[in-house]
Amino acid sequence: MQNDNKLFEDLSKVATAAMGTLAGASREFSGVARERMKEFVGASEISRDEFDAVKAMAATARAEVETLKAEIAALKAQITPAEPAAKKSRKSGGADA
Repeated sequence: MQNDNKLFEDLSKVATAAMGTLAGASREFSGVARERMKEFVGASEISRDEFDAVKAMAATARAEVETLKAEIAALKAQITPAEPAAKKSRKSGGADA
């Protein structure tokens, strides 16, 4: 019976040591990941002013795209009514020849 207690005691010690090792590895991994993120973010070296300037340029580009889309839609609307008339004149012109 005492052997069983010794066995369980040894297993308990091994499990406790393994859990401690896993906890330590987890803390180290978190620390390394945190440092890598700091390096990545710090390496970009983009100032707030530069970011704001690029953001403003993107907003201007979006507005220009919307304007161009509206112009294209207006041009398509002008062309569309003339298209059926052009097809009819081609058909009648082709039938005469």
